[in-house]
Amino acid sequence: MGFKIALGSVLLASTAAWNTDVHNQIGFMAEQFLHAETIAVVEEILEPQYNGSIGRAAAWADAYAHTDEGRFSYQWHWITTHDSAPKTCNLNYTDDCSPGGCVVSAIANQTEILKACIQDVKAGSLSGGSNLTCSYALKWVTHYIGDITQPLHASGRAVGGNLIPVIFDGERANLHAAWDKFIPYADAKVTGFSNESIDPFFQNLLTRIRQDQFFEAPYMWLSCSNPNTPVTCATRWAEETNAWNCDYVYKHFDNSTDLATNGYAAGAIPIVELQISKAALRLGTWLNKLVEESKWYRPGQQVVLLNDDAEDEE
Repeated sequence: MGFKIALGSVLLASTAAWNTDVHNQIGFMAEQFLHAETIAVVEEILEPQYNGSIGRAAAWADAYAHTDEGRFSYQWHWITTHDSAPKTCNLNYTDDCSPGGCVVSAIANQTEILKACIQDVKAGSLSGGSNLTCSYALKWVTHYIGDITQPLHASGRAVGGNLIPVIFDGERANLHAAWDKFIPYADAKVTGFSNESIDPFFQNLLTRIRQDQFFEAPYMWLSCSNPNTPVTCATRWAEETNAWNCDYVYKHFDNSTDLATNGYAAGAIPIVELQISKAALRLGTWLNKLVEESKWYRPGQQVVLLNDDAEDEE
């Protein structure tokens, strides 16, 4: 019984995939891709304290999971794979999603709720954040599309790396925390990010998305971006994220020395930048398509032109 309680405490502590301020910044980035109509709908769904900003609301899900009321949602932040990184990485939604839910099912379920909420806004029956079910759905979708890009939230090994001690820049931590915050902070050369507005580091990532300056073309990140097939898309995103655990996270991991100086962090930085940028573009696109599904994306278009007509590739 004691082991189960301790393990549950570790799981609950691990809900912050990307640190809370990184989640805020993903939301602020995503806002730059939102259509005017999407912004107007978001403003009616969110409670007034967020001032219509998904960036300001993006970290809510972590805090809520640590309340008695929201404890049921703590396991929605990840999917526990039964693979063996770095030898094998294999995510199976049917087998790996817990009975109480996981990040894939949470994205899918809350997306379906959000569809009805958007219709209510368009019909004039929802305004001013008056429906908490709808506000929660938007905040969960915003948060989980961020969570699903963090490699250790698509891994079952050592409770998503929480049980693996590391040293990062002289500080004791665990592997999960290294990816959540220490590596992004080291990359930006800061000790934290704003929860009120976009920081220059993330503004630079936006520029790189628009100018196609990643080792993967941004349009490829949207190859599955149809909110009418949320389980399919969220599963594909999770599988892609899970693969990083074999390709880098555990393949190059050595906790016998400081991760900040032994080359591990330097190799992880391009992955962190890529995954954060994917989350922002996918989130903005997902919400746009929910609000106005006639506006699709086509390979070869400039990423900034999210309102051009195109067909979904699925």
